[in-house]
Amino acid sequence: MRTTAETDTATAGITGEAPVRFDTKIAVLLRDDLEPWQRLNVTAFLVSGLGTAAPEVIGEPYEDAEGTPYLSMFRQPVMVFEGSKETLTAAHGRALSRSLPRAVFTSDLFATGNDRDNRAAVRAVPTDQLDLVGMLVHGPRNAVDKVLKGARMHP
Repeated sequence: MRTTAETDTATAGITGEAPVRFDTKIAVLLRDDLEPWQRLNVTAFLVSGLGTAAPEVIGEPYEDAEGTPYLSMFRQPVMVFEGSKETLTAAHGRALSRSLPRAVFTSDLFATGNDRDNRAAVRAVPTDQLDLVGMLVHGPRNAVDKVLKGARMHP
């Protein structure tokens, strides 16, 4: 639940006041050789876990002018980056060394069709041998920026 100050600060962006600057960053890093449908699929899967692990990133529910309710979403932007396989592997190592909250998507997950098989596919491979195609990382802005060194904003 947001404090009054957080709500006021978030509303300021709509009212023309100074934009909100968050202390944390939510970032997705995708391998640059994925097909467009794979990029979307990987991004959706990666961000899906963060709200349960870090409920403070979830804002209040939405409602339109007629009072129709909508689900809550992240209260801050999700930044999407891309990089080579090597960039992703290095970023994964840096996220682990900083103990930042993270999610991974490996190439094996494109061949599975359910959560149980997804978890088993990741569990079957040692950390340093994961064929990463995507990763989510969340944490203090400067720490996430260091993890993403060498990555570029997704076009």
